[in-house]
Amino acid sequence: MKLVAVGTMAFDSLETPFGKAERIVGGTASYVGLSASYFTQNINLVSVIGGDFPSQFLSELTARGVDLDGVEMRKDEKSFFWAGKYHNDMNTRDTLDTQLNVLETFDPKIPSSYKDADYLMLGNLTPSVQHSVIKQMSKRPKLIVLDTMNFWMDIAMPELKEVLKEVDVLSINDEEARQLSGDYSLMKASKIILDMGPKYLIIKKGEHGALLFSREEVFYAPALPLEEVFDPTGAGDTFAGGFIGYLCAMEEVNFEVMKHAIIFGSAMASFCVEKFGTERLLNLDRKSIQQRVQQFIDLSQVEISL
Repeated sequence: MKLVAVGTMAFDSLETPFGKAERIVGGTASYVGLSASYFTQNINLVSVIGGDFPSQFLSELTARGVDLDGVEMRKDEKSFFWAGKYHNDMNTRDTLDTQLNVLETFDPKIPSSYKDADYLMLGNLTPSVQHSVIKQMSKRPKLIVLDTMNFWMDIAMPELKEVLKEVDVLSINDEEARQLSGDYSLMKASKIILDMGPKYLIIKKGEHGALLFSREEVFYAPALPLEEVFDPTGAGDTFAGGFIGYLCAMEEVNFEVMKHAIIFGSAMASFCVEKFGTERLLNLDRKSIQQRVQQFIDLSQVEISL
């Protein structure tokens, strides 16, 4: 199955209670590409980078079977940069600096070889850009997954609601679900959001796991308790990469398969937070992933006789 992922490839400078990391590789497409590569090989990224972006990281992606024909290189410009500081609870952070650079005029052009994608992952970009990508596809993908954030709900809600009519899966956190729906109850919020267009809704709750909703069913996946969380920055994007990468390896997509994909996505995210940036994702193997997934199974499995 052909996967196309659209999103940022960037530099992050981070400060957490565990230390600092300066100008490390980050961005949605970076995390999604790495995470998905452990499950499927036909991965195609669409992004924009400056001449300062490290060629070594690009080589690492291509070595994993990730196609970069859709990554626009602007040699005389700088890559997107974000700096942030996390509070002690690791759930809140302050943005210290944002430099859009090449991202300011990013208008994704989908290569002709990508336009017949089976799966489309739309990272957290402006809703109008996300919509333009869907329109460029030569056929409707089997599954379209979209990520967004409260910023777009604040400044582009009408455009966001338009693109939501076109997608199959929406992935947001609990705060964003409440803002988008206007309802504090996540059960009520899920029904309101599903009425906007998506067939499935994923609500991420950070260290408290994730919820998967369809119109008829609800599934809860716990988060794995970790002794130390070094950097949660790319956890959501890593989750998305593991989720859609797993789906690409399956013959069909239904609620039961998505439940498994949620667990695999959560397992990948649990690795990501153990080191700064993409470091942990570059040094995994299949056995480690299987063992981590088993930990999730053991955490939530219980035998009860009624």
